[in-house]
Amino acid sequence: MRPEILYFSLTLAAALFSLGLLGLLLRRNLLLAFLCVELMLNAANLNFLAFSRYHNEPTGAVFVLFGICLAAVEAVIGLGLIVRTFRAHQDLGYTNLSALRW
Repeated sequence: MRPEILYFSLTLAAALFSLGLLGLLLRRNLLLAFLCVELMLNAANLNFLAFSRYHNEPTGAVFVLFGICLAAVEAVIGLGLIVRTFRAHQDLGYTNLSALRW
């Protein structure tokens, strides 16, 4: 892999991560915040793949597979919490998270 492609991949991953962080800080909607966290996780996965490809090592791809499994688990738990919050309060703001206590 040429260094130019690595630099492009790292720049793209930094832009995706920055966009996700900016969305997480600016949005007050749980669903959009959840999507921004997923975007940041995918940016980290892109970094793993770029360095794995650059060094011809398969370990980065293995980490990405674990990251995808983590994202699937996060999606199930996060969307369950979001659905429960919406059903209880008809609102997806951050202020209702304390109401999820038993």
